[in-house]
Amino acid sequence: MKIITRDIPPRAVWALEQAGVHPLLARLYAARGIRARDELDDALARLLPPAALKGAQEAATLLADAIAQDKRLVIVADYDCDGATACAVGVRGLRLLGAHQVDYLVPDRVVDGYGLTAPIARRVADKGADVLITVDNGIASVEGVREAKALGLQVLVTDHHLPGPELPAADAIVNPNQPGCPFESKSMAGVGVMFYVLMQLRAELRARGLFDKASQPKLEPLLPLVALGTVADVVRLDNNNRRLVAQGLKRIRAGQMQAGIQALFDAAGRKAEAATTFDFGFALGPRINAAGRLADMTLGIECLLTDDAGRAAELARQLDAINRERRELEGGMREQAMLLAESLFDEDEEPPPAISVFDPDFHEGVVGIVASRIKDRLHRPSFVFAASSAPGKGHELKGSGRSIAGFHLRDALDLVAKRHPGVILKFGGHAMAAGCTVAEEHFETFESAFAQVAREWLDAATLTRRLETDGPLAPEYCRAELVDALQREVWGQGFAPPTFSEEVQVLSQRLVGEAKNHLQIKLLHQGQPVDAIWFGHTEQLPERALLAFRLDVNEWRGERRVQFLVEGAQL
Repeated sequence: MKIITRDIPPRAVWALEQAGVHPLLARLYAARGIRARDELDDALARLLPPAALKGAQEAATLLADAIAQDKRLVIVADYDCDGATACAVGVRGLRLLGAHQVDYLVPDRVVDGYGLTAPIARRVADKGADVLITVDNGIASVEGVREAKALGLQVLVTDHHLPGPELPAADAIVNPNQPGCPFESKSMAGVGVMFYVLMQLRAELRARGLFDKASQPKLEPLLPLVALGTVADVVRLDNNNRRLVAQGLKRIRAGQMQAGIQALFDAAGRKAEAATTFDFGFALGPRINAAGRLADMTLGIECLLTDDAGRAAELARQLDAINRERRELEGGMREQAMLLAESLFDEDEEPPPAISVFDPDFHEGVVGIVASRIKDRLHRPSFVFAASSAPGKGHELKGSGRSIAGFHLRDALDLVAKRHPGVILKFGGHAMAAGCTVAEEHFETFESAFAQVAREWLDAATLTRRLETDGPLAPEYCRAELVDALQREVWGQGFAPPTFSEEVQVLSQRLVGEAKNHLQIKLLHQGQPVDAIWFGHTEQLPERALLAFRLDVNEWRGERRVQFLVEGAQL
């Protein structure tokens, strides 16, 4: 591992400090591209205008007409947290704006696969729908949209994924990544796109005289859902996304949230009044995602839709139980997958440039999480495959992959498909995460072809794990109240949480936890003793080590003390 320090532009730091930003925050923000105080303004008025989204006005016109004619609207969701929150925002928002007949349908990960397929379109038609609305999917659903149109449905596609060579023939498409869309934020999650459609719809209804600015329905109560889905989908937190997340967090901390979000905080043992982006990414998001992985995402969506606190609590308990099951399943799979991955190279060798593993006992619902764990451990593009449990598809393997910076996963699959026609039955995704289906008999061909692409594209520098940090931490900033202030800020993908690095003296270290798989350390940081913990790490450190660490507050018997969460070491 190579620990490097981010470039910190001194002029930007100075400008932010002069504008009244705390010196430490000024340094952190400047290192993340912030140049002026107004970029930190998270007011709703600073959001990019919805009219700039290509297709937003067509979508608003279609939906306003449908509401006026009391048409039946059915949302086709996706089975992850972004899809679930986008669905909840769509159902709640459309009802708020006057739609009386709004329903939803969420595909089954195993039976239906991803996106709007032709069978899903037929199920929507069977519900008596007039308008089909996709959220967090649909941009690649050429066949599904064609079937829906043939069945007489109007189709609105709202998505954020990259389009393929052919766009679906929908009545309207809203996607910041579609060709010709001038919208500045290309990183919105599916839930953000749906929220923007609702903003444009409200403007259209206002223009039609249904209400004015003073009497119009408020969409702001939906922002906790938007914030949760945005962080959980790990999209880049550009200025616009950070504003959406900040607004959602403010409402949650003030107790203004959906019953389901409050129930998920309770089930996770987290405090809503001190909500952070870490809660979204590591507590609430995984509990909703677990439903889509192992059960039925309807559970997650219903939890976000209900206004009954008792029902929300019961659904959150079910989601919590499913997530515990997911963790147990993932733990066993991760151990087996790691053994398979490590069997691909000798102990004194470097891992191969890419990893692909399959075991007949793997569960397809958690292959993506396990691939992510292997990628994190070995710093290699990694695919994990499981046998498909879909009816009649037992001979197929469904794989999920995660990548490292500098290796575009979807493009790699495209090249494998071109070089070996028929090996990959279908694939999709983006740079850092992708999925594909192969026939079991072709697994070894895929494994070697995927590794060959990695061998051609990756060099030694890319294959060396690099951990970007914010450099040394001044001792005066090691205060619990300052750590609290840092955690209240909006951090995430593309706006990394503060990570510091410096050489420290290790005073003592021991393994802790039930499985003795965490390293607890006492160290000397600039002459001051500090407690640290390195989760999931068991190797002892030398007496002096260059550590990368995040800050946390440990509460014990009423005393709050700063502790370091070690992220890595350069020895």
